Amino acid sequence: MASKILKQVSRVITAKRQREGGGFIVRRPLPASGLDYADPFLMLDHMGPANYGPGEAVGAPDHPHRGFETVTYMLSGEFEHHDSHGNHGLLKPGWVQWMTAGSGVIHSEMPSDELLKKGGRFEGFQIWVNLPAKDKMIRPRYQDVPPEDIPWFHSEDKKTDIKVIAGEVEGVTATIDTHTPIYFLDLRTSGRYELNIPEGMSAFAYNYHPADIAIGQEKTKISEGQLAVLETSGKPVAFEALEDAEEGGEGKKEARVLILAGTPIREEVARYGPFVMNTDEQLYQAFADMETGRFGTIPGSTERMRKTREANELRQKAGKE
Repeated sequence: MASKILKQVSRVITAKRQREGGGFIVRRPLPASGLDYADPFLMLDHMGPANYGPGEAVGAPDHPHRGFETVTYMLSGEFEHHDSHGNHGLLKPGWVQWMTAGSGVIHSEMPSDELLKKGGRFEGFQIWVNLPAKDKMIRPRYQDVPPEDIPWFHSEDKKTDIKVIAGEVEGVTATIDTHTPIYFLDLRTSGRYELNIPEGMSAFAYNYHPADIAIGQEKTKISEGQLAVLETSGKPVAFEALEDAEEGGEGKKEARVLILAGTPIREEVARYGPFVMNTDEQLYQAFADMETGRFGTIPGSTERMRKTREANELRQKAGKE
């Protein structure tokens, strides 16, 4: 007998498009009007999807962070990151970078040389996750995780696959370590699946795919670019694909949603730009530390940015001739 579904969708938010970083387009459902954050989640950006020509790709040049974590999840394209602690990595499709900014870091997230040279499709996500007061000034940490190290759950009916980036689904446990209890799941279904999320967590689901999905007891329809805020009760929440396959196909089209859930920290939040602290005084100190160079600099950043700019100018000029 199927379990009784008690969870409800309390609100549906449609993401707004805006420019970030060096000019790339994001769809941002969180924060939204009347919902500054969903403790512990501060922001969700859906980057792209965009199809870049040669020399067109853009990213986020050198910028600081303190007091929280940034999580980048790539679907297509490539991002290259450098930071003031000497770390360097290339995020390819399926990769996740879980960066704990902690006491402070300067980093850049730029398109790879390959993407700049050839162009191509680019799509991914960035999530900001708050840190509790006791962890805000810890040493920065990076968890760069390739797709082969991120486990999947597969349902018995073979209609639902869940990429377990953080948390656990029916015995499938993520390899990424989090400072507070967090679920970060990429759920893909052509059927119906009931997901258990612990009671009391802040939870929401974001549809990043063209196929609609029904969520919860009331079967609220969530379309592409919409976020469903969930009321957690300790009982499972249902996710059900809605759209029929094209003529000649079988079953339903695959629906895809990101699911984020976390235990609220329940502390004061003082945030401004790239810093998230507990008090205004801590924010002032963060800006002072950045201005006096305590965050450090990214080795080779000036020369790398100069070469990237010159290469872009040459490619754009060649495209006009």
